[in-house]
Amino acid sequence: MIKVVVFGYGHLGRWHVDKVVALKEEGLCELVGVVDHHPETKKKLSDKGIEVATFKSFEECNVEYDAGIIVTPTSTHFELASQLIAAKKHVFCEKPMTSTYEEATQLKQMIEEAGIKLQVGHSERYHQIWPELKDKVDYFKGTPILRLERQAPFKGRATDVDVVQDLMIRDIDLMMFILGDRPISVEAFGKKQRTDKWDFVRALFKFNSGAVATISVGRNHTEEIRNFEVVNDFGCLQVDLFRRQLREARSSATEESEFVVTKEYPPRDHLLEEQRLFYNSIAADERTVVNEEDGLNAVYVVEQVLNSLELEKSVSW
Repeated sequence: MIKVVVFGYGHLGRWHVDKVVALKEEGLCELVGVVDHHPETKKKLSDKGIEVATFKSFEECNVEYDAGIIVTPTSTHFELASQLIAAKKHVFCEKPMTSTYEEATQLKQMIEEAGIKLQVGHSERYHQIWPELKDKVDYFKGTPILRLERQAPFKGRATDVDVVQDLMIRDIDLMMFILGDRPISVEAFGKKQRTDKWDFVRALFKFNSGAVATISVGRNHTEEIRNFEVVNDFGCLQVDLFRRQLREARSSATEESEFVVTKEYPPRDHLLEEQRLFYNSIAADERTVVNEEDGLNAVYVVEQVLNSLELEKSVSW
């Protein structure tokens, strides 16, 4: 059984702790420690019936463990991940992997030299829609046009970073996962509405293959939206990740067949699934689903989007 320490017991850290506890029932892992500088952490855990050692820092954490889950502010990811790697611990790091591309490059090299596993928490990769799309490959052939949108009402959280680093990075990773490539240029437009950072951003990406993609994200919207659409010569495929609905309109449809087909699919606990696969990768000594290369690419493209916003022009690389 893999012994796990969770670093950070904030909003998302609490969810991660719950998943570690739940997966103990499957014989995959065991929670042996929680690291958080807030003095009330021990009581909060006890109130949930979780009795586990707590520490205020990495240096204080003196329990034996195999893997660390990083759920701390992005600015701390590089230092904490570096410490875990140096100690030969496997690392699950919430997105983004690091604050900068330079840090991500260093981290990737350290991971490869240490021979340990790193998984980045791009949880949409574990959405239940992907098995549903295995027989929909025709929509992704040729030079598809992809559109991704992620909007949410203002919640006052994560305002220390812009919406590109907080939200768009999820869809940047999805975009590269769906199209199987990294873009070659981006032109981005944005607005600062509720904070002094970008609160709404729309970006146009172009690929060597001829495919194009647009991503729109915002944290001051009227409703929750999480969807994507892909269009090519075969037809149009729409996926509502929030309402768990798949719709397709094939160009080959006739009057005798349905022009628009709608299908709903069951929910799945993404966080539980990504942790489960992380532990399976360690046990089987296999590459993680979202590895250091994926994390590096996402951070790189985020930097290019921010460059485009600041320069107010298209950026190519």
